[in-house]
Amino acid sequence: MPIKRVFAPRIDFSVLRAELKLPGDFPAEALAEAERAAAIVPPAVDRTDVPLVTVDPASSRDLDQAMHLGRRSGGGFRVRYAIADVASFVRPGGPLETETWVRGQTIYLPDGRIPLHPPVLSEDAVSLLPGVDRAAVLWTIDLDADGVIVAVVVERARVRSREKLAYAGLQEAVAAGTAPEPIALLPEIGGLLAARAAERGAVNLPMPAQEVEPDGSGWRLVLRAPLPVEEHNAQISLLTGMAAASLMLDGGVGLLRTMPAAKPEAVTALRVAAGSLGVQWPAEASVGAVVASVDPADPRGAAFLDQAAALLRGAAYTAFDGAVPAETGHGGVGAPYAHVTAPLRRLADRYATEVCLALHAGEPVPEWARAALPKLPAAMAATDRVASAADRGAVALTEAVLLADRVGEHFEAAVLDVDDPPKEKRGGTVAIDEPAVRARCVGELPLGERVTVRLAVADPASRTVTFEKAQGS
Repeated sequence: MPIKRVFAPRIDFSVLRAELKLPGDFPAEALAEAERAAAIVPPAVDRTDVPLVTVDPASSRDLDQAMHLGRRSGGGFRVRYAIADVASFVRPGGPLETETWVRGQTIYLPDGRIPLHPPVLSEDAVSLLPGVDRAAVLWTIDLDADGVIVAVVVERARVRSREKLAYAGLQEAVAAGTAPEPIALLPEIGGLLAARAAERGAVNLPMPAQEVEPDGSGWRLVLRAPLPVEEHNAQISLLTGMAAASLMLDGGVGLLRTMPAAKPEAVTALRVAAGSLGVQWPAEASVGAVVASVDPADPRGAAFLDQAAALLRGAAYTAFDGAVPAETGHGGVGAPYAHVTAPLRRLADRYATEVCLALHAGEPVPEWARAALPKLPAAMAATDRVASAADRGAVALTEAVLLADRVGEHFEAAVLDVDDPPKEKRGGTVAIDEPAVRARCVGELPLGERVTVRLAVADPASRTVTFEKAQGS
């Protein structure tokens, strides 16, 4: 799917900052601690000989991960994944740690991010920027030829990234056969891991994302499908998260990212929807395999994926210390999984990583990390709600501004979802092509079909867009 961009005039997103009570500047004490911490010397264990590279959006400076992918002499692969060692720079019990608990995670708005850590750390001293030595937690994960984990090593080390790669440029290099050596195996390993995930019943929804980007004096509303290298890159992160979960489950202490498996009745309903939408579902195929076969650019495919999203509900953080919890799996991953790969942007990863380091070394988990575990699920649930509201609010505001002077116009739309009866006014969710907007539509709607709709409401003040099904459509 090509990238679609639509220009919108200058928009004031400060209303979202105020409404969501997002934090502003860091307290002076937290900033002072961060500036002192920036001078910390990386660990003595030297792994700077490993030619790591980072892969991120082109404008990013808060670089959590760097990787090197290679083949093992006996067959299979070796994945080296360096994660920014944030815990070495944040003193337990200090003002900086306290402020990170207030923030929970980095919140992204079109007019700027609200970072979890001061930029002197997140965009400089701790970020895995190219050409400089950095403190990292280095995961070395050996895979056999089928992509099965056969060995894991976790250690603090000094590392040095060789190059900062952007997704679009890397995708072009992969297509041309010129991807840099440290990451040339990404499509092969990522594809292998994705195939294994589908076999496990993992469900990955490759839905195009709506994003708001600055564009001179205004903004662009962008509908962007993930590039293949982004999907492959995500598989390396998921691999590391599964290795972390295994360490913690074996050690009897940790923090998992959990999600209930899809209920049989939900899968049955999705299979019925597949039949009505013309999506092929062989009897032996898993949900993940069917989802992977669908084209999200096709209206019927998009409607099917929208229905499949109902399977991925109930995500949570589950802490444990001693008895293993009853729910350890993640329905989207198809295995136990933990967040450890984004500590610059997500609070929980710092503590989960510390648990993994201790368990791998056969040492006691630091008390400051252990004590934080039972408090993290509630803290992360709260900050996840804020992050989701900020993302939804920014897109909704842009959509409403973009369409404000077009009320009454007609648009071609794909029906992505329909209401279950009873409803006072029947309707559902539609997506129009230009501009790329998803919104509520009132009327009798045929799931997965294209219809003509009339724009009834576009109100920036309430961030509301509503369509009506056109007569005769």
